[in-house]
Amino acid sequence: MKKITQYLIQWQLHTMVRGSEAVGAKWSEIDFENKLWNIPAERMKNKFTHSVPLTAQALSLLNAIKPISGYREYIFPADSDPRNHTNGQKLNAAIKKMGYKGNSITHDLRSLASTILNKQGFEHDVIRATLAHVDSNEVRRSYNRTDFYHSRRKLMNWWSNHIDKSLVKSLFISCSSVVTHEYFSVVELEYD
Repeated sequence: MKKITQYLIQWQLHTMVRGSEAVGAKWSEIDFENKLWNIPAERMKNKFTHSVPLTAQALSLLNAIKPISGYREYIFPADSDPRNHTNGQKLNAAIKKMGYKGNSITHDLRSLASTILNKQGFEHDVIRATLAHVDSNEVRRSYNRTDFYHSRRKLMNWWSNHIDKSLVKSLFISCSSVVTHEYFSVVELEYD
């Protein structure tokens, strides 16, 4: 699997955006100073601008990607024509090659995030705002105009740290014949 595809999978996991939003990410949408990714309304399913708080892990991914595509418009350029963004099906195909059997992979990543965040007790409204879900109740939506920015930033930091812990667990499990039992008792990673 190409490095840029690996970065795309990680980018979508860490940012919890839809597949089309992930593949269409532009360098001009990234605000490094404020650690935000500002996705314009025309690229969002709900047609509202969405600001994604960027965690240290997401910013680290961007720094790793910069030498590959930092001089291009799109963070994830297409192989065939780097003036365009990569195809969203590339993400699905890469994850399927890793053995995943689901139908809607990019949606399943968001569902996974929502499930884990709800299980951890994060507020439902904050999770919905993080996933850029618009409240279907028009009255409630007209009275509640907050974007839950600070709460979303805390949630995003927790989520990125959770991903890191999960990757470490996966690495240790796959290398279990090399890692000693004593090391596992010291590391104490929580299993979900």
